[in-house]
Amino acid sequence: MKSKLFSIPRLVLGIALASIFATASAQAQTLAPNQTQGFSNGKLVTFTYQENFDCVDQPFDDLDYNHLPAQSDSGEMQTPICQAGIQPTLDPAGENARRTAILYVLVPMFSVNDDQNPDDAIPCPPQVRLSTLCGRALGTTLIKLFGAIPEAYKTHPLVFTDCPNPGSPPGTCTMHASTVDLGKVLVALKKLPPPAENVFLPTPNHSHVIGNDRANTRRAIWWEVVPVLVTNFADWPPENGSSGITSVRNLQIAEAKGEAIQVPSNFYLFFSSEKMSDMHH
Repeated sequence: MKSKLFSIPRLVLGIALASIFATASAQAQTLAPNQTQGFSNGKLVTFTYQENFDCVDQPFDDLDYNHLPAQSDSGEMQTPICQAGIQPTLDPAGENARRTAILYVLVPMFSVNDDQNPDDAIPCPPQVRLSTLCGRALGTTLIKLFGAIPEAYKTHPLVFTDCPNPGSPPGTCTMHASTVDLGKVLVALKKLPPPAENVFLPTPNHSHVIGNDRANTRRAIWWEVVPVLVTNFADWPPENGSSGITSVRNLQIAEAKGEAIQVPSNFYLFFSSEKMSDMHH
């Protein structure tokens, strides 16, 4: 995949940044610490997380690539391996994963300003998996693989995203995993040669989309995280959802144009959803 890079004037960048900070401040006043926003059928929805994430590891999986199936590898059970590019058959409740609700996680894999500064990448937090690619090393790698640092992995992205939560550090989001293994995806995109190995990156800056039939899911349920790599700045939704991918239909259109790529994962989140217009404050 070749990311589509955009260069825009400094004045426009300044206006965009001012807008991002203003909307983030407004969002911080309306969201509880265990909430994030998302989009559904062009409208804003609010997610309320009721317990921690889960990354499904089935008995015959080998998520750490040590040639031992998980059922015989106690070490694989000690640290969650949230992996993109793998499709479990069961969700965390033991139900058929094909029937699990889907949370589309939009990941901005474009660079608004053709960022060539490796120090702009998400820094390594004080507590992180030792093998996580972060900080300057992350920035250098992303520039090599994608030609620039995507907004997904910037400390200060030039687009609004639902995560991280307002006031929270980059690479985090409430009740989410802090790292995601993108090894399989990078191999599938031909950015790295096979075979796949663990490539742990910080949780990217991202936004959310769900189907309209799930917009008012007021009892918390498990949702399968389906990462969507968005490669065109024009498809990115602003905070108010006035344009871009704010519905499953818009996502399908972007995919048909080759500007969005869906990826399966073993990553699940547990939350309820409610339309903003229906919420009681």
